[in-house]
Amino acid sequence: MNQPDSPHRCDWAEGSDAMRAYHDEEWGRPSGSDRYLFEMLLLEGAQAGLSWATILGKRANYRRALDDFDPEIIAGYDAAKLAGLMADPGIVRNRLKVAATVTNARAFLATRQQHGTFASYLWAWVDGAPRVNRPRTTADLPARTELSDRISKDLKRKGFTFAGSTIVYSFLQAVGVVNDHLAACPALLGCPTVGPSAGL
Repeated sequence: MNQPDSPHRCDWAEGSDAMRAYHDEEWGRPSGSDRYLFEMLLLEGAQAGLSWATILGKRANYRRALDDFDPEIIAGYDAAKLAGLMADPGIVRNRLKVAATVTNARAFLATRQQHGTFASYLWAWVDGAPRVNRPRTTADLPARTELSDRISKDLKRKGFTFAGSTIVYSFLQAVGVVNDHLAACPALLGCPTVGPSAGL
């Protein structure tokens, strides 16, 4: 007879106190906050080719450098500001990723104007309810899905960059549109399953 798995945190989060705190307090929790959604969208794009631990370690620097992720301010960044970002050792100094902050801020604002909020646009893809998958092991987690394929295609159509399906799936996991906490993870029980919260 199969015994239930003993409770344990998702193993990807066990690398540091910062990763554990992010996992326990943020990852997979449904968010209806446009500011938070924009922050996570930019950070997931910055992660491309890197580890989340690296980006998490630079998160405070990103908040400082990017005006606390205010899309209206970032959309107005000029060449001098972008040059300053490229000289900032506290963030990932990749020219395409830095330029994407402005491109994506403008696309974000346009999407928000069209849909009222970006959260409304995003959560409509899942009819307002998180998709809870309960994987048994980290190896069961996909890199992308049919849902992330469709959202990625639409974001690109709207002008977003660094919005490939793999990046989008990580974003969906982060903001709780998809809940991929392991079936034995205690955090799974603490994540709402009835829709986004403005708490994050």
